Amino acid sequence: MDAKHTNRLVHETSPYLLQHAHNPVDWYPWSDEAFAKAKEENKPVLLSIGYSACHWCHVMERESFENEQIAELMNNLFINIKVDREERPDLDEIYMNAVQMLTGRGGWPMTMFLTPDRQPFYGGTYFPPQDRHGMPGFTRILQGVAQAYRDKPDDVQKSVGQILSALKQMSHSDDHEHAFAPDAIGKAAEQIASAYDAENGGLGQAPKFPNPGVYELFLRQHHHSGTERFLNMVTHTLTKMMLGGIYDHLGGGFHRYSVDEKWLVPHFEKMLYDNAQLVRTLALLYRATGNKLFRRVMEETLDYLIREMLHSEGGFYSTQDADSEGEEGNFFVWSRKEINQILGEEDGEIFTRVYDVTELGNFEGKNILHPILTVAQAAGLFKKTPDQIETLITQAKQKLFAARERREKPFRDEKIITSWNGLMLSGLAEALKISAKPSFLAAANRTIQLIFTKMYSDGMLLHTYKDGKAKQLGFLDDYAFIAVGLLDFYEATLERSALERAVELTEVMVREFWDSSEGGFFYTGNSHEQLISRTKPIFDASVPSGNAKATELLLRLYHLTGKEDFVGKAETVLRSYSHAMESQPFGFAHMLCALDFHLGKPKDIVLVGKPDDPRTTELLALINSLYLPNMTLQLVSPDEPLDEISPLLAGKTQINRTATAYVCHNHTCSPPLTRPEELRSLLVNQ
Repeated sequence: MDAKHTNRLVHETSPYLLQHAHNPVDWYPWSDEAFAKAKEENKPVLLSIGYSACHWCHVMERESFENEQIAELMNNLFINIKVDREERPDLDEIYMNAVQMLTGRGGWPMTMFLTPDRQPFYGGTYFPPQDRHGMPGFTRILQGVAQAYRDKPDDVQKSVGQILSALKQMSHSDDHEHAFAPDAIGKAAEQIASAYDAENGGLGQAPKFPNPGVYELFLRQHHHSGTERFLNMVTHTLTKMMLGGIYDHLGGGFHRYSVDEKWLVPHFEKMLYDNAQLVRTLALLYRATGNKLFRRVMEETLDYLIREMLHSEGGFYSTQDADSEGEEGNFFVWSRKEINQILGEEDGEIFTRVYDVTELGNFEGKNILHPILTVAQAAGLFKKTPDQIETLITQAKQKLFAARERREKPFRDEKIITSWNGLMLSGLAEALKISAKPSFLAAANRTIQLIFTKMYSDGMLLHTYKDGKAKQLGFLDDYAFIAVGLLDFYEATLERSALERAVELTEVMVREFWDSSEGGFFYTGNSHEQLISRTKPIFDASVPSGNAKATELLLRLYHLTGKEDFVGKAETVLRSYSHAMESQPFGFAHMLCALDFHLGKPKDIVLVGKPDDPRTTELLALINSLYLPNMTLQLVSPDEPLDEISPLLAGKTQINRTATAYVCHNHTCSPPLTRPEELRSLLVNQ
């Protein structure tokens, strides 16, 4: 960091913006001031968007933004704006769409050139400082764009017009009247499964990303059809991931993605949203299979998140970087010599054989730990009992973890993002159904408390929180993900305040984001700053699409509250994107899960009993042990006025003053049930 350079970013709270506060580039944050300056000087705007854990963002900063000559060129020719995509996903959504239209691909760092009216006319992603590997150099790009803006204004306006027209078309949605095919989910699952890698798991070849929405769709299809292949694809993929280098075998948690097809070499950053979603996937998979390996890795991942990523007030941080000491993955990799020094020769020999640690290494001369021998195989090879091997491995991991803790840790972005914490609440809620760890419940409660004490103001959610300050009005994802997380938490704990808050947020979401002319939800609310385009997120990316989770939310709440407006809007969204779901199912996995919930008509379970009654607890434990993708659950006390809570609860009473369950499906309710085996039979067999 060069103390002689300080720009306006020094006053920001975003760690990513603060990383650039001492570049020689005269950076502005996104602001009216910057665009007023561009108009005054008739200069184009260079908009650079990235995030703190982005490896190539760091590379472009080192190569170009810290280069005095390139910075001088940027300052002379442009007004330069730096944006954290995690802080302003609304801007990222619009301008990433524009980059993809222009270049056919996207990614970060994103480099976009705008008119002083904020309209995009040219862009790309990473540019090297000089021409290299067939890529134009950043210097040449800067000079060429500035010259075009100056000398060819008609061409610039033509480009602007084409991009704005395409952006407008992207937010258009049609309300199709045709009925959904009863086999829509099966067809979509089969279509996605055609890309499955039968050898290594996952979809396609390298690079490989976690795809939680796809795995959930496969689990649903297995549940409905009984087709083992869909369950096997999920168990095979998650097992390969858990045994690969994408999983951190010492500290827990998953890295962002694998650069190879075998899940061995990861891109080493750890993102909250990946881990939150994979915790949920592992919990669902444990309930579907009973395989304790999935529960163990789920718990290890949550232990990592609570240890490393939980704010002292509650709420989870955003990311941990891939780099430390200037090298990608440096914190996580090992030499054989290091391990033997820590463990001793005999234990080191066993550990290095089990975890594939060699002199040559499997990553730039070092080793990414990943087990290649089972406990039984290692016991046979080294003439020990399986228990001895288990104990040795456990103790070795503890010693290596302690040694790793003394290394320089990767940078942690300590922004708390509302939407990602909603995903985290959903993961914690699923974990609470199968694990009694007090730390999981405490983390969920503290996160809810932080959201509603620090990130909720005048009845509106705010998007980020850092250094005691919350800012940015919430986006669609913030409302949909938090409300779904609260709903999941309610069904795991049956604390009615969580359900009431979910309903409250949903009503604000509908008021702020619903498109009353065409249907569907906009990404930004009516109260938000007006931008050049108002997008509707429909495709899943690394997180579910906002419209998919909003639709799931409305459908589930309809079955809990009976509010007809909720189901009407959900059906409008599903019809609007029915053709897109059929033709591009991979991008609509979460929306297809919502459609499955709608078409399958959930089993609405009502427990009438006291929360602390052992018989209530017994019935609840049974429900939580089963994989039931399409269900809702409510607990009501026998002395509550049930019909006032919801018309769906009217007439449901206890039998013989004991905890009683009712299961309703497609407008028909079961007789009252008081014995767990009766309830199990009804839930599993019908």
